[in-house]
Amino acid sequence: MIFAEVIVDISVKSLDRPFQYRVPEELQEEAVIGALVVIPFGKGNRQMKGYIIGLSEIPKYDVSKTKSILRIEKQGVAAESHLLSLAYWIKENYGATMNDAIKTVMPVRREVKERVVRRIFPEVPAEELLRWREEFDRKHNSARVRLLDGLLHSEEAFRQGIAYDYAVKELKVSSTVIRGLEERKLIAVSAKQFYRNPVVDLAKTEKRKRLNPEQQFIVDSFCRDIEAGVCKNYLIHGVTGSGKTEVYIELIEKILARGKQAIVLIPEIALTFQTVSRFYARFGNKVSLMHSKLSQGERFDQFTRAKRGEIQIMIGPRSVLFTPFSELGLIIMDEEHEPGYQSDHPPKYHAREVAVQRGKMLHASVVFGSATPSLEAYYRCETGQYQLFRLDKRAGCALPPKVQIVDLREELRAKNFSVFSRALQERMTECLQKQEQIMLFINRRGYAGFVSCRQCGEVIRCDSCSVSMKPHEYQGRIHLLKCHYCGAQKPMPSVCPSCGSKYIGTFGLGTQQVEDMVKKRFPAARVLRMDADTTSGKEGHDKILKKFAGHQADILVGTQMIVKGHDFENVTLVGVLAADLSLNAGSYRAAERTFQLLAQAAGRAGRGRKQGHVIFQTYQPGHYSICCAAKEDYVSFYRQELAVRQLLHYPPLSNILEVLACSENREEVLRLSGDLKKELQKFQDIIILGPVDAPIAKLKGLYRRTLFVKAAEYSLLCRSKDCLEAFMRTHEHYKNCRLTFDFNR
Repeated sequence: MIFAEVIVDISVKSLDRPFQYRVPEELQEEAVIGALVVIPFGKGNRQMKGYIIGLSEIPKYDVSKTKSILRIEKQGVAAESHLLSLAYWIKENYGATMNDAIKTVMPVRREVKERVVRRIFPEVPAEELLRWREEFDRKHNSARVRLLDGLLHSEEAFRQGIAYDYAVKELKVSSTVIRGLEERKLIAVSAKQFYRNPVVDLAKTEKRKRLNPEQQFIVDSFCRDIEAGVCKNYLIHGVTGSGKTEVYIELIEKILARGKQAIVLIPEIALTFQTVSRFYARFGNKVSLMHSKLSQGERFDQFTRAKRGEIQIMIGPRSVLFTPFSELGLIIMDEEHEPGYQSDHPPKYHAREVAVQRGKMLHASVVFGSATPSLEAYYRCETGQYQLFRLDKRAGCALPPKVQIVDLREELRAKNFSVFSRALQERMTECLQKQEQIMLFINRRGYAGFVSCRQCGEVIRCDSCSVSMKPHEYQGRIHLLKCHYCGAQKPMPSVCPSCGSKYIGTFGLGTQQVEDMVKKRFPAARVLRMDADTTSGKEGHDKILKKFAGHQADILVGTQMIVKGHDFENVTLVGVLAADLSLNAGSYRAAERTFQLLAQAAGRAGRGRKQGHVIFQTYQPGHYSICCAAKEDYVSFYRQELAVRQLLHYPPLSNILEVLACSENREEVLRLSGDLKKELQKFQDIIILGPVDAPIAKLKGLYRRTLFVKAAEYSLLCRSKDCLEAFMRTHEHYKNCRLTFDFNR
């Protein structure tokens, strides 16, 4: 007998353990680890779905009382056993049910019907088929005659056959008639699976770019490691336009030559068009892509092709990390610093950490790349966990852009109340006259929740946590400012506490507002807007980017999605309208995010033969994140920011865990958050902040409270998480409450 360990498809903590079922003899061939099965569950034997996570010949319970698997769902892509091991690692390190973790490593689960193309071919010479046709005609077998006439209609039809659907629908031949002629060996039916392919209209080319000495050094070093059987984690720190993608392509070619496969992670769907185009040009149909806006059929087909070894390179955002490659040799994570690599839903894993773990399990190399690496990645280079490579020069003949910082306080004093500074307006006019293109970037879409002074630039911050405080409204007016880390409060000031100005309030700027202002100021310019509202649909991003790349617009207005990795040779001006907006996001990562966004934005200008110009408009022109971004000086920024993090016990020198408690009852969630804090106080060497209301205190009918835990050791936070999970299991009166965990966000 074979027994299967099955995780039930319910995200309930009390059921988060495997249940053993017998595998009937007729299902044993299909019962593989990762298979989706239907089982009888509970006293009522309700039919439920689950996943096989283990197989054994040893029963855990009385065999006579052990239930049997009812059937195995043949659709879907079964997880490889190492992916289930990865799911367990994710569960342990990020806090979630095993079921949620399995669903994470199996991004394609829903049943999707395979598309099969069938054709009918003759199995005998034309003369013999003609004799049979006359015999069927004499016996008035009209359906058989119609089918043979279809095959004998032309030399092409006889040689290439006819479509099965054509025979059934147009020639009115039933499947029974077709099967009968098959049994007589007069015809044969071929079936070929047809894949829904999202990669279309792309051309393969043999043209290669010659690597410069810096790029070649990275490739040679990587090859030496591979030949020595050494698989490591690498960070390529390359300035914008330094040719990181060309290095990726060369590394993949080396891996493919060894019979291995590669995954290329990109942070945004908006980047897929350009990225896939460049990889397809070198590797052709060895490449495929995956992202959330593909249809279920397209997603299913790409993972099926990967599992069957029909593609060797998969490109896409975070979930592509779990492509079921059996010979994975390389994981590349481009723009490693991007927050999009952090999952927003339980388990709230970070793709960087999971990539390293999957690489370790499969003995695969992992390459991170960024012009502005996360502090975590750069710190690990300094501590020897990653190997650092540098690309300090732009590839080809492109010159670094000229960056100008404009003080918006001076613009206000000069009575310029427009969102466009005088310098930006002059430069835009000049570019439009030269028929060059412009990108206008708003550092954060829509309303930004912080309070600042337009005259001196002062932002109201928490005294303890060094983050901006958030305004809270009452009866339509802001009356209170709160810190969402420690809960500190301040009354809303009527004048700026720094300079006494009355120009103090919330700051908000949206892309649509800017688009309207651009059209009013430059009526002859062709303007495109790119944000979450204009990019809905599967090809929303591609359509806008193709238009801009094809010079069908002069100005592209957008949020951060326009500054990430795009390469437009005719863009010579990038204007950042509110460079310090993200600086006041209320997060300990605000300065890091600001530096990264501004450096990325500056990198979009002058990527061709013309030198680019960049203008940062800001109320805080002296802030180190803005000054360092203007000089493209990552190391100086890193040193200053690391000193701040050390002082306040933030990652990467420490670790932080956010615990979110949710309940439909406000009093219940208040009690629970207090009890959780008491549980955590049993631990030594941790710092507890809160509990406080979450930034969104009520969402989808649930009241939400958060508390933060800081510790030098990540393992201590994991033990804290385990302690809270155990507390929830043993306190039945909190069964209607839910906890989620978020590490180092």
